[in-house]
Amino acid sequence: MASNLLGEQPFTHVRRLGYIIPRMSDTNDGKLYRLAESQGGYFTANQAVELGMDRSTLRYHARPDGRYIRIRRGLYRLRYFPSHEFEHVVSAWLPLRAAGAVVSHVSALELQELADVIPDVVHVSLPRTKRGQRPRPGVRFHTTSAPLPMNETRVVRGVPVTSVERAIVDSLEDGEQLEQVELAVHQALDRGLTTPRRLRAGARNRSERVRDFIESTLRAGQS
Repeated sequence: MASNLLGEQPFTHVRRLGYIIPRMSDTNDGKLYRLAESQGGYFTANQAVELGMDRSTLRYHARPDGRYIRIRRGLYRLRYFPSHEFEHVVSAWLPLRAAGAVVSHVSALELQELADVIPDVVHVSLPRTKRGQRPRPGVRFHTTSAPLPMNETRVVRGVPVTSVERAIVDSLEDGEQLEQVELAVHQALDRGLTTPRRLRAGARNRSERVRDFIESTLRAGQS
């Protein structure tokens, strides 16, 4: 067994197909599991390395009968982690996490269970300084002039998403189906996720069309 300077034995080695494969200690493996658990069962190669896993070890555990599944380059999933209906959102966002990505628009409504339709793509907002990201299948980028303020984001299922108010007005400006946005407004109000005052404030600096839609929807809900 290999030992560190303190005499500890953080990993063992196994020989497979002519290679020496280091195994993570139970401690580091537990850290990776807890991280992946907070991210819907997913993690990136960089996150595994930051927790002490060698890339060759990661490849070893991502073999067909291993404990991890390689989704695509740099993205992995715990093999036996329970599946869930929002995996496509988590897997689209996670590789963009380091760039400050936030799930937004109708995808933010979907993750907050305020949309009845599943978008064809996952909408993600990035600061304009990070707009040089390469195109990714199934992901649509939106840019913001600066990182979103804390009061316009929240964490849902371990994923940062835009607030209900911002997701609604962004969806309107993006041309989302009006009946879907109207439904999101009513559901958010019924569930106590927003208030008329906060919705009006969120629409204040948007187009006249967006402001009028929010106002008419709120009035219709009061009648």
